[in-house]
Amino acid sequence: MTVITWSDERVEQLKKLWEAGLSASQIAAELGNVTRNAVIGKVHRLGLSGRAKSPSTSVPRPRKARPAQHIMRISRPVSRGNTALAHAFEMEVEADPIAFDNVVPMSQRKTLLELTEDTCHWPVGDPGSADFFFCGGKSLTGLPYCGHHSRVAYQPAADRRRNPSRPR
Repeated sequence: MTVITWSDERVEQLKKLWEAGLSASQIAAELGNVTRNAVIGKVHRLGLSGRAKSPSTSVPRPRKARPAQHIMRISRPVSRGNTALAHAFEMEVEADPIAFDNVVPMSQRKTLLELTEDTCHWPVGDPGSADFFFCGGKSLTGLPYCGHHSRVAYQPAADRRRNPSRPR
């Protein structure tokens, strides 16, 4: 391992190159047998702070012009809560005479294995008990529940906050 000492000549050359605005890497290459970090350390120890600005750094670079992007912004009504299924409230839902207040006729009730995409997946009762079942009514298109249970499951956030004491 060779130890390079900073001779007076090398220090003077370092000062001149630093004042000329060369980078530490360029000075290290010019001096030879010295690393960029050694140059930075020596500059710091010598207290060389002010240096001439190179012409390229004194003038700010002009920014590249970006092509205009045509972004279509769609205004949306302000709403809170989960709005993923908000369209379910906008469509006209006919009254569901079969399922009212969780009264489901025996003929409509389904077990887990009897459920299809067209049947309501609303669970009724305790899953650990023997009398547990699913509603089994006709489900709304694209939803897992019938009209009645969709209204229960997908309430608008404003209604939930307005009537917190309402029994479910």
